[in-house]
Amino acid sequence: MRILVTGGAGFIGSAVVRHLIGNTAFEVANLDKLTYAGNLESLAAVADSARYRFYHVDICDASALEKVFAEFRPTAVMHLAAESHVDRSIDGPADFIETNIVGTYTLLEVARRYWSALPEEARSAFRFHHISTDEVYGDLEGTDDLFTETTPYAPSSPYSASKASSDHLVRAWHRTYGLPVLVTNCSNNYGPYHFPEKLIPHMILNAIHGKPLPVYGDGSQIRDWLYVEDHARALCEVVCRGVVGETYNIGGHNEKRNLQVVETICALLEELAPEKPCGVAQYSDLITFVKDRPGHDKRYAIDAGKIERELGWKPQETFESGIRKTVQWYLSNRQWWERVLSGAYRLERIGEL
Repeated sequence: MRILVTGGAGFIGSAVVRHLIGNTAFEVANLDKLTYAGNLESLAAVADSARYRFYHVDICDASALEKVFAEFRPTAVMHLAAESHVDRSIDGPADFIETNIVGTYTLLEVARRYWSALPEEARSAFRFHHISTDEVYGDLEGTDDLFTETTPYAPSSPYSASKASSDHLVRAWHRTYGLPVLVTNCSNNYGPYHFPEKLIPHMILNAIHGKPLPVYGDGSQIRDWLYVEDHARALCEVVCRGVVGETYNIGGHNEKRNLQVVETICALLEELAPEKPCGVAQYSDLITFVKDRPGHDKRYAIDAGKIERELGWKPQETFESGIRKTVQWYLSNRQWWERVLSGAYRLERIGEL
């Protein structure tokens, strides 16, 4: 099997590439534009594999995509390339429209033309796997409801609206043109190699620098947390064994309030990094409540029963085991995140925490 991974230098994409190279015999092509969150250093462990190759390509560039398809001849596409940070989408939605909507359309069209020209057996085997988010569903009011594969879409932010749009495009290309697609919607990911603007790495790094730990509102927002390596395993199961045209929700079965997540990080740091920055008595003293962001969803929670029943996947990590591994990774891999914070990983400076 030859799998083309878009966005393979990003957080989830790099976990997928590492999993595919480390645990399968597949050939893998990583196609990435290398925007601010794309980091080839996250793929150092697999970069020398004879089964891995990298293409520095923007998914909005149709001619460049066509060359990649012609050269690599993929049997499956795993589409992860996306702008994904809600706060950035509020401040500057244009990039999200361009990448998540126009980019997905461009990729679909190139994939459709490539697939249409394949011999019959190869056409039947080809898959286009679109990786999306639970944020397309909006939020849940109560404490018992769960997002299922049939939950109506009600996106709240420019980011989630752009992802919802891309989901609709993928399903339309299946319905109209017969392109063999699969869609997955996942809950919040966390783990090693996570770009420091996201909640968990941001809190870890701020804490060990003695900086405030900003929590939106009162921190009562609830998220279902999925360890990124569990997600990578799930995506591999879907692209290999999923039913064409189907959607699979992927969750970690770990609902936590945002404040609980930050408090857990503080408690782990008390144990794993007891030598605190000057002037800090306890890491939890750094927690600072700030004005909530516009349109902030209150609760996300995934019903992952379908993928467990049909494909046999379930998360291996609990939140407790996964968050401990994550904190330990950031404490042990200072060089990786220092290069990200300095901009050295892409030869520019992106500012401080």
